[in-house]
Amino acid sequence: MRIGTLAAAAGLTTKTIRFYEQAGLLPQPPRTPAGYRDYPTEAAERLAFIRDGQTAGLTLAEIRSVLAIRDAGQPPCRHVTTLIETHLEQVEARIAELLATRTALQSLHQRARSVDPADCGPEGICRILAPA
Repeated sequence: MRIGTLAAAAGLTTKTIRFYEQAGLLPQPPRTPAGYRDYPTEAAERLAFIRDGQTAGLTLAEIRSVLAIRDAGQPPCRHVTTLIETHLEQVEARIAELLATRTALQSLHQRARSVDPADCGPEGICRILAPA
């Protein structure tokens, strides 16, 4: 199938497909005698996998590593599990950081609501952000 047909089927642009080829995520397809790319039907499945991997938070390098394992004829399940566990730990750590930031901002917001700008003197820069 030609690149435009593949792009429409995969919901991607032809530029994205070419990028995935250059990035080593999608094998270069054979060419027709006229020089057009002639993708096999499996290319659409591979592009769907790439999209699903990105949706799960995997980087293109991580997706490439999963594809390399599969292309070598091995099941990548253990590798994928490790990647997912790592990303889950990172997300949970980020959530904890965001919750702490929210608490700090809520405290600062309470302080900001009680500060009267008329009471602010020349000392310091801003009493709202200064330590209590």
